[in-house]
Amino acid sequence: MTEMPSRLFPPGLFPPRLFEQPWPEGEYGLFQLGFVVDDVVAAATRWATVYGVGPFHVLPPVEQVCTYRGASSGINLQVGVAQAGPAQIELIQQRCDRPSIFRELAVTGQAGFHQLCTVTADYDGKRAFYSGLGYELACELTSADGIRVGYFDTVADFGFFTEVVEQTPRFLRQLANVAATCAQWDGTDPVRLLTRDGYRVP
Repeated sequence: MTEMPSRLFPPGLFPPRLFEQPWPEGEYGLFQLGFVVDDVVAAATRWATVYGVGPFHVLPPVEQVCTYRGASSGINLQVGVAQAGPAQIELIQQRCDRPSIFRELAVTGQAGFHQLCTVTADYDGKRAFYSGLGYELACELTSADGIRVGYFDTVADFGFFTEVVEQTPRFLRQLANVAATCAQWDGTDPVRLLTRDGYRVP
């Protein structure tokens, strides 16, 4: 992999941002746009270069237990996130060949935009609501932090999945920290591989 410069842009030259609004305070609905990518680092670099979105916080790959289409399963994922005004951009790289909701759209030639995501304080209520509308809970998992996440199959109606994430104080703090870092970003280290002690660059 080619070593990435610590700064993408010369001093005084910064691309126009994809957004103009700051991070929203208080209640918000659909907060995240998720994209399936082949290479999370390369995709993050493109987002930073073209749209001025960054820095991307890239987590280490994780093996995640889940249910998929009603059966016990697992998936190995690596994700990177950055705040673009009121919306978080999530880049998702599946690092295994197992069947999953992420492979489904890729197989149909729709790799790219994958999901809208909402955070809710009433996970069970949202789960019942979407299920009651007839949308299958295609995938469900519990994160290492104990947060429940559900992906509802809204593809036939909208072309993408709907992700519901359980709201916790810790998760909201994580979102706010990412947003604050992105709001103050000056183009330095556009892609940051998170470590226990901070981050390193690719």
